[in-house]
Amino acid sequence: MYQLFGYRQSGSSAVEIALCLCGVPYRHVDAYSTENNEAAKELKALNPQKQVPTLQLPDGSVLTEAAAILIHLGLAFPESKLLPDAPAQRAQAIRGLVYIVANCYTPIGIIDFPERWLVDADEATRQQLVSGTKQRLYRNWALFADQFAPQPFLSGAEPGALDIMAAVVTKWEDTREAMLNTRPQFYELLERIDHHPRIAPVLSLHWPL
Repeated sequence: MYQLFGYRQSGSSAVEIALCLCGVPYRHVDAYSTENNEAAKELKALNPQKQVPTLQLPDGSVLTEAAAILIHLGLAFPESKLLPDAPAQRAQAIRGLVYIVANCYTPIGIIDFPERWLVDADEATRQQLVSGTKQRLYRNWALFADQFAPQPFLSGAEPGALDIMAAVVTKWEDTREAMLNTRPQFYELLERIDHHPRIAPVLSLHWPL
């Protein structure tokens, strides 16, 4: 059985949706990196970064990094339609997943924990870092919207891994509001992904629709 380490409204929600689309049983372990409980210790033993999502596969091996997990599940369970069947479309979906992780997921850690990046700075300086990082985050999402056109979803006829990742990560740091102002068509796509019957049953457990 798969074992997923994560917590509510985190990136692990994307993997939860994917596991459901794959139709495989899994156990969810509620774990958070800043806590010091048994679940967090178990997470650290599997992933020294204590980051979620962390997925332990049925054979005991461990996968970290949300994009890597979604790509693996899409390749292992092609019937899930997490990844497009056509090689060219699949390549673009993988590119999009890596783009989100590199340019839109990573800034969240700076915004949430500026003290990790400016250890000796005062609060005003840290808030400057947060403000600048948010503006960069919104810019990166706008560039994503300009490069990845829905057909009618990012993954094709049905929402797949790229749609799931976009829907989840744009839930953070007022990104949806920023996209409504700067990329309204992308905002409308995200809302359609939220409410799609492939996505909504699990996503609504984290963010009520």
